[in-house]
Amino acid sequence: MIEARPSRSAVGESEQFSQRDAVSVSARLGRLQFHHSGKFRVLQLSDVQDGPKVSADTISLIAAACDASRPDLVVFTGDQIAGYDAAYAKTFRKRRWSTGWDGVYAAGRSVSNWVGSALQGINGGQVQTAGTADASGDGPAPSLAEYEYADEGREKDLELTKDMVRRSIAQFLSPLIERGIPFAVTYGNHDFQCGLDTAQMDAIYREFPGCLNPEATAARPTQPRKQPGSGLPNQTVYACEPGTFALPVSDLNGRRNVFGLAIVDSGDYAKTGGYGVPSRAALTFLSQIPALLRTKAMVFQHIPIPQFYELLRPVPTTTPYAIQGYRAYDSQCFVLDENKTLAGSYLGEGISCPDADCGEFEIMRRSEGYFGLFAGHDHRNGFVGNYEGMMLGATPTCGFGSYGPVPRKRAARLFEFDIRHPHNPRTQLLEFGDLVGKPQTHKAYTFALSHMPSSTGDAVNLLRKPGVLAGGLATLAALFASLRASRRRR
Repeated sequence: MIEARPSRSAVGESEQFSQRDAVSVSARLGRLQFHHSGKFRVLQLSDVQDGPKVSADTISLIAAACDASRPDLVVFTGDQIAGYDAAYAKTFRKRRWSTGWDGVYAAGRSVSNWVGSALQGINGGQVQTAGTADASGDGPAPSLAEYEYADEGREKDLELTKDMVRRSIAQFLSPLIERGIPFAVTYGNHDFQCGLDTAQMDAIYREFPGCLNPEATAARPTQPRKQPGSGLPNQTVYACEPGTFALPVSDLNGRRNVFGLAIVDSGDYAKTGGYGVPSRAALTFLSQIPALLRTKAMVFQHIPIPQFYELLRPVPTTTPYAIQGYRAYDSQCFVLDENKTLAGSYLGEGISCPDADCGEFEIMRRSEGYFGLFAGHDHRNGFVGNYEGMMLGATPTCGFGSYGPVPRKRAARLFEFDIRHPHNPRTQLLEFGDLVGKPQTHKAYTFALSHMPSSTGDAVNLLRKPGVLAGGLATLAALFASLRASRRRR
């Protein structure tokens, strides 16, 4: 496992990706392209969602999935960093639009007061700023001198956060780096909460060999570019914003693009409540990608879109295993529609999509330039279906640091593309139980997180599982998890 800060020398680091024994065939060939076997493989990892010390079981799953699939590329689809972890208390941001004082020690007030205010929400969910009553509500607002003192300390706190985030990234990337597998990263609704914006995190990821995330400063989305230091010197990248870019995958000779990978930052939270949507720039970029690549593409992002509900079937609330919908859909309960989803799919919680449809699916459908969209975010969901000719899929968490399905069901998702029909990939979940076996660390904690309700509606969902109350196990597990991990939420 990598613990030390990696070198910033892109040339030195990329040399290992040119070695013949690199697991990724594309790394050996210098670009993302099909093998002579006619195959190309992508491994999706979602919701590592852990603090500075990543669970050893998470690392074991990532390593075993890489060995089992030998992917050309790994795509991380957000919430790699549990930004709410106590380690980031001093730089914690609950929402992007809240004041910069959410987690800062100032004027002799404790970190817990600031973070507590951010978590509980003041004045409709926002912490008050200078000139008003202080955030803790126990005295006058800090003076200008006190804020200046806090600013000086904040820079030190941010540097400490960067080091902790770098340490976390080094751990879950170590199986990839050891095997010579390049990777691409987008972000979720928890990454930024550590206090770093996506551009800062992008820069940290680029310190590691194999990172294909391009620098997005003054990006020109329609102009192809290379990514120095990625170890794939011949790979073309189209950059839009941090966490939003496109990667073409070429044929055996690198003469034409066979399909593309659209990596999209799907946003985090909406000011009106619920989850956010991709930026306008990202949506515009999505409309341009098919023409830029001259082929169809698949989208990878964190938050699912409302059309995922089209793969479900409404059922009475008394139906065993029924799942209550999320927010705009919470008046109904659902199960998977077997006529629209693949065998082996499962639904473990409501689909946490934005309340309003931003038009992303319509952009994909209207352009006729896409064949699928896969997301993470909902840790207990693992399904694939087809809606209006588009593959839609949910990938469960691969992490052991937050809530999710039972340990054996935590997984990575493999995609195998065949050059004879590249827009209809074969996909399957590579599950911990099959690849590794039983968790080796914090077994009771992991069990509790597997049975912990992630919301009020989820608590009711758990009660619909036949036998879940037998012996009071679900109640005890939920209580245990609340005591040990009350802040490790979706």
